[in-house]
Parts: sequence; C-alpha cells; structure tokens
Amino acid sequence: MELKARCLWFLLALMVVAAGVETVRGAGECGRVPVDQVALKLAPCAVATQNPGAAVSPACCAQVRSIGRDPKCLCAVMLSNTARQAGVKPAVAMTIPKRCAIANRPIGYKCGPYTLP
Repeated sequence: MELKARCLWFLLALMVVAAGVETVRGAGECGRVPVDQVALKLAPCAVATQNPGAAVSPACCAQVRSIGRDPKCLCAVMLSNTARQAGVKPAVAMTIPKRCAIANRPIGYKCGPYTLP
C-alpha cells in the first residue's frame, strides 16, 4: 500500500512538471512557492492522510513541522488540488500534526470546514 502511495505521489509530481506549472509571482499562502508544489513535499504522508490508524513516519512529521510553521500554508496544502488528486482525506490529514505530537501546532485553527485538533 505504501509503495502504491509513493508511486501516486511520483506520478503527481511528473504531472505538475509536465503541465509546466507557472511559478507564483506574488505571495500566496505559502509565500512565493505554489501551494501544489509545497503539497508534493508531503509525499511521505500519503498513507497517513488516508487512514487515521496508519503510523505517521518521521519524514512526514518533519515536513508537517516545517510547513506547519505557517498554518495558512499547511491548511492550503492539505486542501490543495494536488492533495485532493492524491486521495488525501482532509479530515484525516488535519489530524497529522497531533499524531506527530507537534507541541506548538495551531490547535483550533479553522481550515475551511475543518478544525485542527
């Protein structure tokens, strides 16, 4: 299953490159980096975003910790087109910061219709 998820993320990365995604000229939710490009950094989280009982890898936690410094960016990434196309379940994805035991996570932050636990 994890191999399948990794293959899915790799294919998504190829699709983004092949489509010639334009870089953002202004600042968006994740600064100058397009949200869908940042979403690719969460490839180690593929299984954990689909199954609330799945173990969250240290690599996933490291990426979430890094992206999560800006709750707006983390929210945008978890609700991005790239995440949606990869089969991410937003309600499950929102639990990853807690599952990673990130102490300074933005508890109660509203992310679309979801709230970070």
